[in-house]
Amino acid sequence: MAKRERVMRMSVEQPLWRALTGYRVLTVLYAIGLFATAYDKFARPWVAVAFFAFLLVWTLATLPRVSGAANCTRRFLAADLTVALAGIMLTRVADSASRIDSGGPTLPSIWTAGAVLAFAIKGGWRWAAFASTLVAAANIIERGAPTRDTVHNVILVWVASIAIGYVVEVARASERTLARALEIEATTRERERLARDIHDGVLQVLAMVQRRGSALGGEAAELGRMAGEQEAALRTLVSGGLVPVSRVSEDAALGAVVRAVDEPDDEDPAGPVDLRALLAPYTTARVTLSEPGAPVPLGPPAAREVAAAVGAALDNVRKHVGADARAWILVEDEPDAVIVTVRDDGPGIPEGRLAQAEGEGRLGVALSIRGRLRELGGTAELISVPGQGTEVELKVPKDARGKAKTR
Repeated sequence: MAKRERVMRMSVEQPLWRALTGYRVLTVLYAIGLFATAYDKFARPWVAVAFFAFLLVWTLATLPRVSGAANCTRRFLAADLTVALAGIMLTRVADSASRIDSGGPTLPSIWTAGAVLAFAIKGGWRWAAFASTLVAAANIIERGAPTRDTVHNVILVWVASIAIGYVVEVARASERTLARALEIEATTRERERLARDIHDGVLQVLAMVQRRGSALGGEAAELGRMAGEQEAALRTLVSGGLVPVSRVSEDAALGAVVRAVDEPDDEDPAGPVDLRALLAPYTTARVTLSEPGAPVPLGPPAAREVAAAVGAALDNVRKHVGADARAWILVEDEPDAVIVTVRDDGPGIPEGRLAQAEGEGRLGVALSIRGRLRELGGTAELISVPGQGTEVELKVPKDARGKAKTR
């Protein structure tokens, strides 16, 4: 909050409002002085005196209104512009026809520009164009014809007000960007502080519980395994903040932890998502994720299909190698494709075993992995050497759209 308030104090708008306040005071005094020097040349000077008395009171009374954007309401802007337009039109009543025809100033003179500038600072260049167009029309009607001096003054006010309104809009966009950058900086610093505290305390305790539990065996070993998984998940969270909200359920038959990520519905915006965020929940004490430092964008359906294929590969590791098997996930972001490799330290797959499994109707690899990648226009290669583990390489093009629903 303090940083946001500092941004507001640095705002380019506030100096403009202060300048407008001073401009209105100075220009109303200038208009009164201009009238006083030509008092005897006016046809009906009492009309001008009445208008200037009202204009002086109006200007001083409305100074708080032009002190900031919050006080300068649309209703006030409309009333202020009405005063300026009325002053222009009253010039034909108060002044002599000879002075008007010779190019004499209107009653409010350059005070009118202040009303237009208030529109520019408050609403940007579109509001400024609207107000300056009404002032231009009033000046031409007051003159009776578009003279050279009138057109010159009108264009000057029109261009200046629109330029100021555009600058204000750009400044506001810059301030929003700066405020967002400051929020991100503050969030990053807080995350770094929390990460240091967690690393120095919680992570070390969990690592110690894992080691001692594994050494003691029995129920302590199960406690150590759970502590190791929590350590891995927490380390991933504090290092990158990539772990989305997930559900954890125990598969009683396999004794494995299965994570199902809460994924967005297909009716969500189809903007690219970071594949790393969908793979992070698979990280455990025995599953290591290696990823690029930058986001790996993929279309939401394609990213979910790849994540599901990775989950199927890890399920195969748990089923056929054992709950104590180690696995590694490697994410590579190529210019035209994303490659995800899943490798384990098991004994490997005997030659011909996959074909035999398909013949027996077990289609886990064929459907859950290869089938998913085939529908994405990608490939799934399985490399296994007896005694050296198994490696599954998933390659998907970056323009893959995927299925409407994740299986």
